Amino acid sequence: MTDSTLSLDSKKVKKILVCQLRQIGDVMLSTPVAELLAKKFPDAEIHYFTEKKCVPVLQNNPYISKIWALDKKELSNIIKEFAFYRKVARQGYDLMIGLQHLPRVRWVSYLTDAPVKLSYRSSWINDIGYTHLTKSKSGYASESKAAILAPLGIEWNCTPPKLFLTEQERDAMSARLKEWGVTDEHRIITIDATHHDIGRKYPAENYAKVISLLAEKHKELRFVLLAGPGEEGIFDEVLSACETPEAVIVPSPSLQLREVAACQERSILHFGNCSAPRHMAVAVGTPTFVPLGSSSDSWRFPSDEHVTIKSDIECCPCDSTSCAIGYKCLTELDPEYVATKILEHINCVSV
Repeated sequence: MTDSTLSLDSKKVKKILVCQLRQIGDVMLSTPVAELLAKKFPDAEIHYFTEKKCVPVLQNNPYISKIWALDKKELSNIIKEFAFYRKVARQGYDLMIGLQHLPRVRWVSYLTDAPVKLSYRSSWINDIGYTHLTKSKSGYASESKAAILAPLGIEWNCTPPKLFLTEQERDAMSARLKEWGVTDEHRIITIDATHHDIGRKYPAENYAKVISLLAEKHKELRFVLLAGPGEEGIFDEVLSACETPEAVIVPSPSLQLREVAACQERSILHFGNCSAPRHMAVAVGTPTFVPLGSSSDSWRFPSDEHVTIKSDIECCPCDSTSCAIGYKCLTELDPEYVATKILEHINCVSV
C-alpha cells in the first residue's frame, strides 16, 4: 500500500466504483469525485454504492452510470447481505474509490477484484482492503474526499457538488409555487430549522424572529419551511413564534429531497442549519447562510455566495455533541444581528 502516483491509461479504465454510503449531505458532497473521475476517464462507467435514502441526490447525474442502492431492510440475513456486497463488488471494475470507512464498504473493498483500490489512511483493518492510500486532508469536505484521487493525478479545482434536476421537476415546482400563491413579484428563501444534534440547531424561535424581521422589511419575501420525514413538528414551532405567518409557506405534504432542490433553485437564499439542505443549495447554485454552533467551517463551500455566522463565544465551534454552558453559541446568537447579516448577504449576491 502506497500513496505514490499511479500511471493508468485513461482509455483502458472502463468501469469505476465509488463507495459513499451515507449521510445524505456527505453523499451530496461526494459528487465532485464522480465529475473529476469522469473527466479523467471519459470512456469509463462510474458506479455508485450508497444507501437507498441517499439515491435522490445522485439521480440524473450525467457522470454516474449506475447506482447500487443498499436497502438494509431487504438484507434480512447475512447470506443475502454477503450476496449483495459480492454482486456490487464483482462487476469487473478497473478502479474502486472508498470515500468512507464503514463495515459495508470494507466488505466491498475485500470482495472486489479491481486492481486499483483507493482510500484514505485509517486503521489497519480498513487499510488492508486498498492498494493506494492517501493522508486525510482538512478543508472543505468535497476537497477532502477528492484528495483520495491524488494517486491518479487528480486535484480538486474548487468543483462544487452538483444536483441535476429534470425539466419535469422544475415544472412541477413551478406548479407548487403557483399553488402557494408565489408570483413573479415574490422572492423565496428556503428555511431549514431542523437538526438531530442540538449543538447544530439554531432555535426555532430564533428562526421565527429572523423571518419576522426580514418579512417586515421586505414584503416580497416568502419563506418555505423544509423538514425531513418525522421532523415536520418544526413547522408549528416556527409558525407559533412568527409575527408574520402570512409570509411563511408550509408545504403539505413536506417536500421530498428533489423537490427541496427544485425549490432551492428558484430561491434567492437558503437559510438553515449545518445539514444536507445547505449542501443541496450549493449543488443547485443557490447562496447559503448558516448559523454555526458546534460545526466547524469546513462544511462551507469556499465562495462569497456561501456565508456562515457564529457567536463570539470562545469555545465556538467545538465539534462536540454536548455542552456545559447550554449551547449559548446558538441560543444567544441575536436574531436581529442575523437578520441584518442576511440582508447584507442578499444585497451582495444580488449585485
